Amino acid sequence: MIRTFYDEMYDAGGAVRPHYREFARWLGEAPPELLAQRRREADLLFHRAGITFTLYGDEQGTERLIPFDTIPRSIPASEWRVVERGCIQRVKALNMFLADLYHDQRIIKAGIIPAEQVLANEQYQLAMQGLNLHRDLYSHISGVDLVRDGDGTYYVLEDNLRTPSGVSYMLEDRKMMMRLFPELFAAQRIAPIDHYPNLLLDTLKSSSPLDNPSVVVLTPGRFNSAFFEHAFLAREMGVELVEGADLFVRDDRVFMRTTDGPKAVDVIYRRLDDAFLDPLAFNPDSMLGVPGLLAAYRSGNVVLANAIGTGVADDKSVYPFVTDMIRFYLDEEPILKNVPTWQCRKPEELSHVLANLGDLVVKETQGSGGYGMLVGPAATAAEIESFRARLKAKPHAYIAQPTLCLSTCPTFVENGIAPRHIDLRPFVLAGRETRVVPGGLTRVALREGSLVVNSSQGGGTKDTWVVED
Repeated sequence: MIRTFYDEMYDAGGAVRPHYREFARWLGEAPPELLAQRRREADLLFHRAGITFTLYGDEQGTERLIPFDTIPRSIPASEWRVVERGCIQRVKALNMFLADLYHDQRIIKAGIIPAEQVLANEQYQLAMQGLNLHRDLYSHISGVDLVRDGDGTYYVLEDNLRTPSGVSYMLEDRKMMMRLFPELFAAQRIAPIDHYPNLLLDTLKSSSPLDNPSVVVLTPGRFNSAFFEHAFLAREMGVELVEGADLFVRDDRVFMRTTDGPKAVDVIYRRLDDAFLDPLAFNPDSMLGVPGLLAAYRSGNVVLANAIGTGVADDKSVYPFVTDMIRFYLDEEPILKNVPTWQCRKPEELSHVLANLGDLVVKETQGSGGYGMLVGPAATAAEIESFRARLKAKPHAYIAQPTLCLSTCPTFVENGIAPRHIDLRPFVLAGRETRVVPGGLTRVALREGSLVVNSSQGGGTKDTWVVED
């Protein structure tokens, strides 16, 4: 991999890339006062709409306004079509892997994935073994995190198949840009994304064999970091937002408590981890789930999206095998590349990682949100030594990757406009067909030099434009 930054807006010679020319022209003509005013408007509108996330462990209060940058991330349509095909290919293979893992385990018998890698994984759910799901779909809603290295090549950084979040920010960012800068949308053809809630509802309904199933969104409650999104999506789809206490199970059927009496529930879009779904089957201390839910699920009387046990496929220790899954199940070459990855559970790879900690990114296989990771080049000697001890104590719990030179995009900062590192999360919906809305959530590392884009680590978001060539 080349160790130089790829700038999304400017080529190596400093010229504006073709898909950014219209925006660059507008930006050059816009008075600074107008830009400053629009940015203030955006902050005010986000605050009024309550577009927030929860930052756990923060002494200044947990509720935060998510930072929004008004310079969009733009992708030419021809480039997007490759990304789209790659994401669809990947999610299809992952769904086939999950169906195989919980049934015949052909990929294990073929020696492609070691049995202990998945069967001993914390996210593997024995309760799913042998259970047939409608359309053999386990991950109905997936988020595929993409980055670009210095040569402009897209790499998949990780897959999100459990309860992927962020799509509400994608939709709200677009609404904000259309409201503040309508002239930009009039001057060029930018692919729409506002149909995502309809696609999501169609995907959820198609996950059930019933003709017109009843759908609800299950949230852990208002103290969850993504509660804004749960409420937003329920409202946009026109379905009920429920907590565990709003549901009950009778005769292996799930019902919702309403003022008109119990109402049957057929599909649950759950934003709740496996462990908390059913205190009778998983964590007995959970106050968030529904007693008896697993029995109703195994009886085929309710659909959970995403399915229980999908986490085994997005575990970072399984990530290195996804390209092999694509070849095994689809007999195709991967369209999108994986980032080279060292599995610390392997002694020879652990030795390499320990010898090069200062140059690598080390991640917990079960980690998320930018927590539990070491960015070697940005770490102190003490942090590196502390991580070295962790690795030696629990090598199976970590993977390592080279420090990618994430692409940059011009971003408004305190001193004007400067490049900041970004990634991209397209959202893949798998139902009767597998679909991706054009664009996704672009996250930006607002701190200078930072490669960590998570909102929990000081990151923000940008609108993502797919521009017709």
